[in-house]
Amino acid sequence: MNVNKIEDNIYEIPPKTLMTRVHGTIEKFQMLVPVKIYANNYILEKIQGDRTLDQICNVACLPGIQKHAIALSDAHQGYGFCIGGVAGTDAESGMISPGGVGYDINCGVRLLRTNLFLKDVKSVLSNLLDTIFNNIPSGLGSKGKLNISYSDLDKVLNNGVNWAFDNDYAIEEDLNHLEENGCLKNADASLVSQKAKQRAIKQLGSLGSGNHFLEIQKVDEIYNQTIAKALGINDKNQIMVMIHTGSRALGHQVCTDSLRNIEQAMKKYNIKVPDRELACVPADKPEAQNYLKQMACAANFGFTNRQLITHWLRESFQNVFKKDLDALDLDMIYGVCHNILKIEEHEINGKKMKLNVHRKGATRAFPPGHPDLPSDYKSIGQPALIPGTMGSASYLCVGKENAMDLSFGSTAHGSGRIMSRSKATKKYWGERIKENLSKQGIMIRAASMKVIAEEAPGAYKDIDQVVQVSHDLGIIEKIVRLVPVGVVKG
Repeated sequence: MNVNKIEDNIYEIPPKTLMTRVHGTIEKFQMLVPVKIYANNYILEKIQGDRTLDQICNVACLPGIQKHAIALSDAHQGYGFCIGGVAGTDAESGMISPGGVGYDINCGVRLLRTNLFLKDVKSVLSNLLDTIFNNIPSGLGSKGKLNISYSDLDKVLNNGVNWAFDNDYAIEEDLNHLEENGCLKNADASLVSQKAKQRAIKQLGSLGSGNHFLEIQKVDEIYNQTIAKALGINDKNQIMVMIHTGSRALGHQVCTDSLRNIEQAMKKYNIKVPDRELACVPADKPEAQNYLKQMACAANFGFTNRQLITHWLRESFQNVFKKDLDALDLDMIYGVCHNILKIEEHEINGKKMKLNVHRKGATRAFPPGHPDLPSDYKSIGQPALIPGTMGSASYLCVGKENAMDLSFGSTAHGSGRIMSRSKATKKYWGERIKENLSKQGIMIRAASMKVIAEEAPGAYKDIDQVVQVSHDLGIIEKIVRLVPVGVVKG
């Protein structure tokens, strides 16, 4: 494949004709925009180890795509779009593709600070992890603690974290420090299938499995003291808490239902794509509008799911430390979405244009002054959270101006896998990983040893290099490096 280095950390694949087999026939598809890859030598080598570049080239063929298709520094093979992929299509007539959002709609991360330090938690860490593990359901097929009606579920799907706020599971500051204030407003629960609702109703407030986690972290490095202080971070070894989970079975079923509908609609509108996993329809078609409303419901479920976990996490800290919430300063710094589609305004060839921005395994990273930022973050930029593995580090960053030009205001969402879960379980032993983490001073609670093996640090890219690429490009600025001391895995 013709991958050209443009400048440090930027590679490009120019538009070309792709030959691919569709329904048994070889067909030609033209890339309409170039592909941009943000990577250093180490990361590019990892990205070239799977179908990532083939997938992002296919995305560049979508009708209505603007400027470029992007593979971020954490990119790896996914469904349709690569994970770590970003693309913007014309908001009025460009394609909308569920594969550009993914199955775990609004998988996301939020970061809470505390006024505790490592010395305050060391002696009670085991008890704290046990309390959290027992207080928050986690693991494959796990059920939440709530017993809600379908009427309540519809309110969650339509109103997101506003439902949690109305039911005393959130404080006002939580809403202010969430992307979209924790609610996509175009949601319509009446369009979500009964099967999706049946799968979801018992799962609200549960961590899920795979790479989802709760981490108690300590501040390891502070790169910008001024911005760190503005976010309530004052010194090394200060304790933070990171939550990573998504919309559980609801998002998966919404994606499944939507793909089925959109694949049928493609025949009606005579749309062809290089990969059937890129099933798509123009934004002005009813199938696209229905998907956006269903996706918003799943996103609102994801927001609320993380909010309930936040509530029970706060209760766990209060129980262990015998202090109230204010005394612990357990406030939300910010919460971001990963797998989501947003209609946003961006500059294309010198003109403002509304785009359907698909972020698949990508984090929004808007710069200072952007109108969508909370008032108290307007001067510093949007906090962008980039988690690593349970044996490495995570980063708190802020968006910078170059993000708008280079990546539609987006950055990496994590380390990015270099090894499938099945390969990881063949290569790593969960018990050995747990033992090695313990030697590093990291305590872990997990549903099974298999989960620990699947999420072995060696199955992922080097988070420090992934983040450094975006930092060097001026997409983000590194503010704080965090390392885990206690981990709860789904």
